[in-house]
Amino acid sequence: MAYLVLIGTRKGLFTATSDDRVHWSVDGPAKLDQDGFTAVAEIYAAACDPATGRVLVGASTFFGPSIWRSDDAARTWDEPEHAPMAFPQDLPYRPLDFSETAGIDQPDSPETNTVKRVWQLAFGPGDRVWAGVEPTSLWTSDDAGRTFTFNQALWDHPQHTTWASGAGGPAVHTIVTHPGEPGKLTVAISSGGIYQTTDDGATWNGITKGITVDYGPDEAPESGQCIHKVTRDAAGTLFAQSHGPAYRADRPDGGWTNISATLPTNFGFAMVAHPTRPGTVLAWPVGEAMDRTPPNARIAAWRTTDNGENWTSWAHGLPDENYYGTVMRDGACTDGDPADPGWYFGTRCGDVWAAADDGHWHQVAAHLPDVLCVRAMVTA
Repeated sequence: MAYLVLIGTRKGLFTATSDDRVHWSVDGPAKLDQDGFTAVAEIYAAACDPATGRVLVGASTFFGPSIWRSDDAARTWDEPEHAPMAFPQDLPYRPLDFSETAGIDQPDSPETNTVKRVWQLAFGPGDRVWAGVEPTSLWTSDDAGRTFTFNQALWDHPQHTTWASGAGGPAVHTIVTHPGEPGKLTVAISSGGIYQTTDDGATWNGITKGITVDYGPDEAPESGQCIHKVTRDAAGTLFAQSHGPAYRADRPDGGWTNISATLPTNFGFAMVAHPTRPGTVLAWPVGEAMDRTPPNARIAAWRTTDNGENWTSWAHGLPDENYYGTVMRDGACTDGDPADPGWYFGTRCGDVWAAADDGHWHQVAAHLPDVLCVRAMVTA
């Protein structure tokens, strides 16, 4: 078998390849464009499609954001001739009304909506691609990421005025697909909540019932919760890490259940579900909101195999003391191998690790720039 890992950092895209998930060859930063500007670009989003070998990367340079595509597993790259996404010119500018009540000072903004950053890319069936963008918006491509259509239904949701920016910025940062359920998609929004469509984005329903907050006037708001990540297991159960506890939803319309009782802290960012084993999820807790380093300065993945009822530390091969790197919301993934999935994560210290299922963590890379996203796939 051969494996490819995409490592998006604040200073470009790095790639790692291996035949055994133990010994790795690292290359980068990649020059996605001819002039090399993307070698120092912020890479917040990447996506892999093992069925086709196609890879997409969202890069933000001083020329603005764009999406680069590779059809040969990150060997060569193409950028669309024109900007792949732009807000409708007649779309009224909508400031973040909730920011005033949340006590968050917003910087001066232009009077028009401008695509600032691509936070999430996800492949669908055929040539379908979804993109989550800052400012808070969802986009759809049916030509493999060359051009994108703005989803106005989510933008026009009546709860939009309750969405704040969060510390990272106002964005659709998580897109969860539902294989076998055409037209169904779940998205998570910075300080906005979780929304789901079952009609391919024509309408959206908030599904954040039961997720509480301790940073606002209402402990159980209808919307506006700060969601850090959502993942879906093989049985269709959703798991979420919020700015506070982790949660599980067997049926989102029935509400969410707190599953943080046996985690070392309530706070965290990344959460990844096993591709084939229902009820198995990994999380990377960090210290409480004002700390944001691993508990007791020991980096570890925490794993549940029973839908979050019990969590255990998985740290074999990881530094056992004095480690302060945090795993961000897209800094972890699996390679999706149904027989023996590999797990991967990177930290803000620039370190990346990989492990076979239930195995030993092996270092993929060390001392890279701040790791923002990690994506992996089997290539042979």
